[in-house]
Amino acid sequence: MKHANLRLRTFVALLLVTISCFGQKPSGGSGVDWRALVQNRLPLYGHRNWIIVADSAFPVYAGPGIETIVVNDDLPTVLNYVAKAISSSRHVRATVFLDKELDFVEDLDYAGASELKKQILSTFSKEQVSSIPHSQVLSKIDEAGKTFRILFIKTTATIPYTSVYMRLDCGYMSDDVDRRIKDRMSKAEKAEHDTK
Repeated sequence: MKHANLRLRTFVALLLVTISCFGQKPSGGSGVDWRALVQNRLPLYGHRNWIIVADSAFPVYAGPGIETIVVNDDLPTVLNYVAKAISSSRHVRATVFLDKELDFVEDLDYAGASELKKQILSTFSKEQVSSIPHSQVLSKIDEAGKTFRILFIKTTATIPYTSVYMRLDCGYMSDDVDRRIKDRMSKAEKAEHDTK
């Protein structure tokens, strides 16, 4: 009886370890080949997926569709690679959000803040970038994470509000074209309704 009880406890312990290992999202330190991971995820991602290149204090989200990796590279290196990968893909483009608070982070408080801001902004065209309060960006991510996959890449950056949030949109359709399509659809529905 003692041996059977011990075997059962051993089996349960091994089962719990196995379940916890398989249930974890991929994450890791400098051993993670983050470039390969980005290249692997990008063809899968589409309109409404997100890729965030984050500072080192960014929290790990608990949502099932949110993947977080930790890399031993600086933010500009990772950001440049991810931005180029997105811009060279045919199917997606990035709409970029920055924390509005970044406009008020100064070298007096964080040495190198101005240079890092300059590097972040030089990665994108002005039309791609919107600055909104940090809490609003987090709300967008919280909402998107309920339905869509999100990849966080935590870098070695130690200046606050430097995370760059890239929402992926359809690469072969502009916002203007989408508006025209929806406008035509609305007019057609109105005309159909008026003829009834």
